[in-house]
Amino acid sequence: MKKNTTDVTHLLSSFTGQNLTATLGSIEGTILGITAGDCSAFLQKAGAAADVLAAAAEMKRLAGQINATIHALGILLCLPHILEPGERVEYVSLGAGNTGRLFDLETNFRVAEFKFIHWKGGAESIRQNGIFKDFFLLADQSTTKRKFLYLLGTQHALKFLQGGRLLDSVLGRSGKLHDRFRERHGEQFARVRDYYAACAHLVSIEDVSLWLSELAANTVDSAQDDSSSRKRT
Repeated sequence: MKKNTTDVTHLLSSFTGQNLTATLGSIEGTILGITAGDCSAFLQKAGAAADVLAAAAEMKRLAGQINATIHALGILLCLPHILEPGERVEYVSLGAGNTGRLFDLETNFRVAEFKFIHWKGGAESIRQNGIFKDFFLLADQSTTKRKFLYLLGTQHALKFLQGGRLLDSVLGRSGKLHDRFRERHGEQFARVRDYYAACAHLVSIEDVSLWLSELAANTVDSAQDDSSSRKRT
């Protein structure tokens, strides 16, 4: 039976203590010489119990829903700032999975993708690949509607899009995205900046940080990049 989050947190804390690394180090140091006859008492003292394991499993399940929740709430809370007079939502794609919808949002005025992640400043290849995929799919879409890519800060994304990373590195050497891009453009573009320079006018990249200050102040895991995988390439 699933426990509420308070119970889960309490059970986990009974094992992890204030510092999990220190707790595990202590267990590793004191377990030496333990025999089968000692195990029961040792595990009880260490707080290693089946209900704690169940609590950890439940926490993992809950954590797996966090990125999808952030993505959904972020989109919904952006809508009052995005929608213009006379604009109507035709669909939103809030959940994970193959929804069959091309983008996160489509209205009678626009199509849009959202990315609620922070760039950490180091190797960002996975984030970069996700940004490029969203930008390309928007730019490539045949529609008279305006196209938007909404980000939690634009500085790092624009630096990447204006940078010299090889497109083969971003697209990979096979797969649907690679094939679609090369079918459209052949070998015309070698680097990300080349494609972006030619297509930047097709997609408006906008910062939603002022609308989502709660997210802007915290780091959001890049796992939500996977939301793009539910769209058709």
